[in-house]
Amino acid sequence: MSVANSRVLAVNLAHVIDLPPLRAAGVRANKKPAKTGIDKRPVAQPVQVRRLGLDGDSICDTVNHGGPDQAVYAYASEDTEWWQEQLADELDFRLQPGSLGENLTLRGVDVTNAVIGERWRVGRTILQVAVPRIPCSTFAAFWNVDRLPKRFIAAGRPGAYLRVLTEGAVGAGDEVRILERPAHGLTLAETLRALTGDRSLAPKLLTAPELPESVHRSARTWLGIS
Repeated sequence: MSVANSRVLAVNLAHVIDLPPLRAAGVRANKKPAKTGIDKRPVAQPVQVRRLGLDGDSICDTVNHGGPDQAVYAYASEDTEWWQEQLADELDFRLQPGSLGENLTLRGVDVTNAVIGERWRVGRTILQVAVPRIPCSTFAAFWNVDRLPKRFIAAGRPGAYLRVLTEGAVGAGDEVRILERPAHGLTLAETLRALTGDRSLAPKLLTAPELPESVHRSARTWLGIS
């Protein structure tokens, strides 16, 4: 399956920074500067994508980020533009590719409604939709926006963490082609809602074998299944 003009707008790698203590209200402040790779910036050349991430990228918080189920983070440029409009009076910089901390900025791809387990051919890679992104205080401090994690969840535009099924190079301009879409139909948006409070969706989580086992354990706990 292919949608006209579905492509990689930019490939972004981390520019490691010392994140300052959070200045905005509404989110627990960081006590001291911390190293973070959330500041991603476009690169001109294709990048090799490995099972655990992109060559040249940096993950500073390996406890909460990274691993096979979070190897690559993709975000739609259309959603970035939506955030720019929503927060125009609050941001002190203009959003651009990489501003969401994403490795792949996509154009013409409905990331929010991608199905868990969906497989994409991107450049020379094959990637699989794994889980939605749930934002943290690092993201809030990077943007310096009040209550950003709660607002991000409420907006329902989480982006996609992807597994790498076939390693290869990806560059700006590469086509994004959907190879397979699982019949269970569980989307990233629904998974985000389930993981952030909507327990009525717990049964549907169990229909998606492509979700991490940790998500299935949570769903079984909510349903009282041992």
